[in-house]
Amino acid sequence: VHLIPVNPVREDGLSPKNRKRIMPDLLTEPPTADPVYEAHVYCNIPTIAERSMEGHAPHYFKLVSVQVLIRHGDRYPLYAIPKTKRPDIDCMLVPSRKPSHPQLEAFIKHMSKGPAAQMDGSLSSLPRFPSHFLCEMGELTQTGVVQHLRNGQLLREIYIHRHRLLPADWAARQLYLETTGKSRTLQSALALLYTFLPDFDWRKINMRHQWSTIFCSGSCDCPMRNHYLEEEQRRQYSLRVKNSNLEKIYVDMAKIVGIPTRQLRASNPIDSLLCYFCHNISFPCTKAGCIGMEHFKVIKRHQLEDEKERQEKKLYFLYALLATHPLLNQTVNRLQRIAEGKMEEVFVLYSAHDVTLSPVLSALGITEARFPRFAARLVFELWQDGKRPKEHFIRILYNGADVTFQTLFCKDHYKRSSKPMCPLEKFVNFVKRDMFLIFNSTGYYDACHRRAL
Repeated sequence: VHLIPVNPVREDGLSPKNRKRIMPDLLTEPPTADPVYEAHVYCNIPTIAERSMEGHAPHYFKLVSVQVLIRHGDRYPLYAIPKTKRPDIDCMLVPSRKPSHPQLEAFIKHMSKGPAAQMDGSLSSLPRFPSHFLCEMGELTQTGVVQHLRNGQLLREIYIHRHRLLPADWAARQLYLETTGKSRTLQSALALLYTFLPDFDWRKINMRHQWSTIFCSGSCDCPMRNHYLEEEQRRQYSLRVKNSNLEKIYVDMAKIVGIPTRQLRASNPIDSLLCYFCHNISFPCTKAGCIGMEHFKVIKRHQLEDEKERQEKKLYFLYALLATHPLLNQTVNRLQRIAEGKMEEVFVLYSAHDVTLSPVLSALGITEARFPRFAARLVFELWQDGKRPKEHFIRILYNGADVTFQTLFCKDHYKRSSKPMCPLEKFVNFVKRDMFLIFNSTGYYDACHRRAL
C-alpha cells in the first residue's frame, strides 16, 4: 500500500529562514504557495532551458561516480473520472509535434532496434517507447519522453563533456541500471540514457528489474514501516474529512458526473484532472455541467495543507526512514566500494516513481523540496580530493539545485568547511547508524520489528 501522491511542497534553499527558494521560476514564483502555480511546476512542461548546479566543485576535485534516481516522465492518468470522456491524448511519438526534441526522431529509430539489450525478466516484453493513438492508462506521453531526453542531454553536457565521466568506448560494467516493471519507468530510463551516453550501444545495456516501488530488494519485510504508513494514511483521511470546503467540491463534482460522492473520491479525480491541466485540455463536462478550475484549485490547495501537516506530524518521516533504508544502504555500500577502487560503476540510474523519490527526500531531511514533479531527478555525486586522494565527498542535487546542506547529516557542515560538499563518512554514518536513533534501535531489522512506543 502506498500513499496517494500529495501536492508539491516548497523547494526552499539551505534554510527556510534565510535562504531563497531553490530553482525558482524566473520572475514568476508567487510569494505564497499557489495551487495553480504548483500544478504548473508539477507538470514540468519542457519550455526554457533549465539551470543546474550539477558538476560544480573546486578545480582540484575529481568526479568519481554519479548515481541518479529519477521519476518517470509525464504520463496518462492511472485513474478515470467515472462517466466522463477520457482525455484525448495521442501517445504516438511525432517529432513534428510539440513538445519535441532534436533527437526524438533518432530515438524512435534506435528504440525500434535493440535486440541485443539484456533486460531482466518481464522487462524484455515491455515496449521501449509509447506507441498508441489513444494513450493507455499510466502510459508515458511524448511530453514524458522529451522530459527525459532533455534530462539526459543536460547531464551529458556536465558529466560526459565537462568531467569525462565515461569514455567514448565505455563498458557495460561501468553502468548500473535498474527500473520498476512499468513501461513508463523503462521508457523514461531509455530516453535519458539515449541522450546521456557517449554512444548508445544496445549490447552494453543491462537493465535490471526491481519489483518494489521503494526499491527494497531483498529487505522488504518491515512491519513497522507498514505501521507508520497506515498511521500516516489515517492522518490524511482525518484532515480530509475536516475540510468542509473540499467536501462541498466533491459533492458538486459528483452531481456533475452523476455518481455518489464516495465513488468520485475513490476514483482519485486529481490524478485525471492534472492530466487535463498539464496538457491544456478543458476539464470534462456532462449534461449537468462542467468540472472547472475552482474545483481543481480547492483540491490542490487541500494537498498543500496536507503536505504542511505531514511535515509537522512526522509519521511520514518515520515511514520514510524505514522505507528507504535498503536503497540508501545499497547506495552507501556502492559509494564506499567505488571510493576504495573496488568497483567501476561510475554511472548508476534508478528509474522509479513519486512514491520512490518522496520518501528518499523525507528520509534525507530535505523537507523544503517540492513533491517530485514529472521527470524529477535526485543526483548523488561522489568526488575525490585531488590534494588528499584518500578523502571522498558527496554532493546531493534535486532537479539541479544543490541540497547537500539541507540533509540531516550535513546541514551544519558548511559552517566549518570551505568545500561545497559533504564528507562521505557523514553519509555512511547516517545510513548505517543515525537513521535508527529515533527508533531507539541499532539497525534496520530491530527498527522494523520493534513496536512503536
